Amino acid sequence: MLKIVKTSIAIAATSIVFAAPAQADVAEALQNICTIVKADDKSELRKKMKRVQSDYRLKLQDYYSGITCGGNSLIRTAMLNDAVETGTLMVKKMPKSELSSPETDGKTVVAWASENGLTNSPIVAVLNDRI
Repeated sequence: MLKIVKTSIAIAATSIVFAAPAQADVAEALQNICTIVKADDKSELRKKMKRVQSDYRLKLQDYYSGITCGGNSLIRTAMLNDAVETGTLMVKKMPKSELSSPETDGKTVVAWASENGLTNSPIVAVLNDRI
């Protein structure tokens, strides 16, 4: 009985030790994603998304809401910087339900684009076709 308890405690302690570095590694892997989006570097964004998916088993929708670039989401950042290639890629990779749901400020991407005069953006056109 005592052996089982010791083993359980050892397993629990080990999982706690390895859980924190994994989160730090994901944050480190996604560190320059805002720069990539702003630079409209589609191939680098694709590589980063594939690397995060293979290393951490996370898709774009898993970490999209947790990343802000100057207070804006990744798609909003792409619109503000005329980053059509990266913005279009993200719109195509996100589930339709996520694209039509409100972001942290309570506004959908389309509503936000309308309020900020970005309705003529090619990203909004792709977004409207997708929704």
